[in-house]
Amino acid sequence: MSTNLFDLTGKIAMVTGASRGIGEEIARLLAEQGAYVIVSSRKIDDCQAVANAIREAGSKAEALACHVGRMEDIEAAFAHIRNTHGRLDILINNAAANPYFGHILDTSLEAYNKTVEVNIRGYFFMSVEAGKLMRAQGGGTIVNTASVNALQPGDKQGIYSITKAAVAHMTRAFAKECGPYGIRVNALLPGLTKTKFAGALFQDKAIYDRWISEIPLRRHAEPREMAGTVLYLVSDAASFTNGECVVVDGGMTI
Repeated sequence: MSTNLFDLTGKIAMVTGASRGIGEEIARLLAEQGAYVIVSSRKIDDCQAVANAIREAGSKAEALACHVGRMEDIEAAFAHIRNTHGRLDILINNAAANPYFGHILDTSLEAYNKTVEVNIRGYFFMSVEAGKLMRAQGGGTIVNTASVNALQPGDKQGIYSITKAAVAHMTRAFAKECGPYGIRVNALLPGLTKTKFAGALFQDKAIYDRWISEIPLRRHAEPREMAGTVLYLVSDAASFTNGECVVVDGGMTI
């Protein structure tokens, strides 16, 4: 009996927001473990660069442009997956939007709509389309990247925090209704991680220092440190883990 619970050989995985940061590291790690990875984000050139690097390292990957805030892009992406691969074993909903950093009372309708369209509607319908494929094939796994802001709203990150709280509850809703089809749905809740996406938190020294002071490890995370939790959640090691929101924040929310 094999003890390699993290072997993903033969699995087809799609990672959104995979052109950089946490998404890129997730895509690289899943590929290292044997998965064929569909590297996806809005810009095909950025996706292609990551897919090329994965292939150069001896693993399997392809690039696929998809803006999850656009329903037509989601439909086109899954038409490609059905026609090319005929299945999808793993979906990582990692693409996100956070266009506004400021007081909640000054949130514009444009910023509100963009954040909701990507972080809630995008995750929801990506999961719906993946879930239909997984139901037909007898199972699969979905992991949603949320945030510790789902538990504790971030200062000047009101609408973003609200959408991430929605992602956490969405995770549980899909897990409950899709579990009978052999589909497991879980979420990763990262803490302070050094990415371009989180740039505003690193540029404001007062905010950064406050966050660090609340983290027992007294440092921020690197993107690679988030990928291992995702590998666990999509692997056989987590075969009975469903509907969980796993916090990876260095102890900040203790």
